[in-house]
Amino acid sequence: MVAASVLLDVFLPVLPSGVLVIAAATAAAAGTAAGKVPGDVPDLLLLTLIAATASVLGDLVAYRLAWRGGARLDRAIARSRRLTTAQERLGSALARGGGPLVVLARFAPAGRSVVSLVAGAAHRRIREFLPWSALAGLTWAVYSVALGYYGAQWLGTTWLATGVSVLALFGAGAGAAYVMRRQPA
Repeated sequence: MVAASVLLDVFLPVLPSGVLVIAAATAAAAGTAAGKVPGDVPDLLLLTLIAATASVLGDLVAYRLAWRGGARLDRAIARSRRLTTAQERLGSALARGGGPLVVLARFAPAGRSVVSLVAGAAHRRIREFLPWSALAGLTWAVYSVALGYYGAQWLGTTWLATGVSVLALFGAGAGAAYVMRRQPA
């Protein structure tokens, strides 16, 4: 369920993939607090690898679809001033070695979608995009799992711990969106 949500949230950013990763990590923390991890609770390392892998695969699917989108996708992007600006900024950032934008965008609401689709539509080379997508997916997965696990360790395995962890994830997303808007073109 976590893998499917993370994979598909590049197309449907409203999917609660981050919340699911945090909740699974909180459940894993509950198992370790009890002294053992039940069989149906994901191991933290496995959860991190699943979330990171699904994130990268989702990025690649969006990238390839946008790459092949052709003239129709180009027209759709051209109709939106924001998407056109995003495409130009991302293209120049990747060309200058500014791949950290890809990592930052993974935390911003719908940022992952925009970056993956724009990189594909702009026909950026996969070797410019994939390493940054992998780093973004791994960074996001480690951060989300750590939020769930440590939130549960500090606040107990309650809904409060999950809620505080989710708020921290949303805070990181809001911060990433703010930084991305403030970056010079």
